[in-house]
Amino acid sequence: MRLPAGCCVPLRTRRHDFVCIAPSKRSNCNSIILPGLITSLIRGYRTLRTGWRISDDAGLYAPGHPYTVMSVTQADIRRAICALGLAGRPLCLHSSLRSFGHVAGGAPAVVRSFLEEGCTVLVPTFSSTFGVAPPPHLRFERNGWDDDAVTAPRTGAGRVFNPEASDIDRDMGAVPAAVLGWRGRARGRHPLDSFAAVGPRASEFVAGQSPLDVYAPMKALAKAGGSVLLAGVGLERMTLLHLAEKEAGRTLFRRWANGADGEPTAVEVGGCSEGFGKLEPCLRPVMRTTLVGRSMWKSLPTDEALARAAAAIRDDPPLTHCGDPACARCRDAVAGGPLLRVC
Repeated sequence: MRLPAGCCVPLRTRRHDFVCIAPSKRSNCNSIILPGLITSLIRGYRTLRTGWRISDDAGLYAPGHPYTVMSVTQADIRRAICALGLAGRPLCLHSSLRSFGHVAGGAPAVVRSFLEEGCTVLVPTFSSTFGVAPPPHLRFERNGWDDDAVTAPRTGAGRVFNPEASDIDRDMGAVPAAVLGWRGRARGRHPLDSFAAVGPRASEFVAGQSPLDVYAPMKALAKAGGSVLLAGVGLERMTLLHLAEKEAGRTLFRRWANGADGEPTAVEVGGCSEGFGKLEPCLRPVMRTTLVGRSMWKSLPTDEALARAAAAIRDDPPLTHCGDPACARCRDAVAGGPLLRVC
C-alpha cells in the first residue's frame, strides 16, 4: 500500500506498537517505522479504500527526518487569548497540558504566552503535604469527615507552611507547577489550598488569602473584572464554584494544618466538586469557547459566573451532589456544611 505523505498507520505486533510514516516529498526513503507510544497521539481516523485507518492529525517526532510535527505553539496560544478577549486582563487558569496535544516548549511556554499578552495568571497550587490529623478540640459535626473511615493526614507533622515553599500536589498539573517555579511569582498564605500568581498584578490577587479565607483570590478576581479560563478541563476543576457555594449560604469545610506557632489549627477548604458539571446550563450563556490544538478552552467572566452559580445552588442545593450516595462531603455540603462548634 502506498501512503500519502505525512500519514500515519498504527500497527501492532505481539510485543510492540508501531507507526508507519509515509515520507514527505523531500525524503528519499520509502517508509520509516518507529516503535513506542506514538499511537497514543493518534486520533481523528479516516478509513481509506484499502481498509487501513489513517490519522489526519497525529503529532510525532522523527529526529533527522523531514516530517511535520503537529504542535501547539506560543503563537497559537496567544491568538486564542486575544480571541477570547483575555489579553491584558487577570484570569484564573485551570488547565490540562495533555489536552493540548504536543506543546512546543511545554508548560513554561503556556505561562509565557499569557505573560506576553499582558495577563496576570492565577492558578491553584494546593499542597496537601502540610495536612495534619484533627485535634479533638477542632472536630466539627457535618464536616464531610468520618473519623472511623478517613485516615488522617500526618505528612505535615512538624511542618509549618510558608508562601516561599515549593510544595505542590502532583495532580495540580504541569502549568501550576510552572507558575510556582516562575521567578517573581506570588503565593497565598493558605497551607493546604494556596493560589499562586504571575504577572503585573500577581501580589494583589493572593495578598488576601489566609487559612480562614481560602477563596479570597477568587473574590479579588471577581472585583477586578477578571475571568476564569478552563483549558481542557471541565467545571469539576473550577474552584470559583466553591466560592459560589459559600455565597449561596454554605459553610465551607474545615481541615487541619499547623499554624505559624507550630500548633494544629483548622483551615477553610472546598469540598467535592464532581457534581459541578451540572451547573453548565446556567453558566453557558456567559461562556466563550475556542479550540487550541486539541484543547477546548472555555472562558467565563468571574463576577457573572459567580452570581449565576450561587443563585443556582441557592435555588437547588442538591444540584452540586456528585451522585455517590456514600460521598460524605456532598451530603454535608448540601445540608449546609459544618457546624462550627466543638463536637
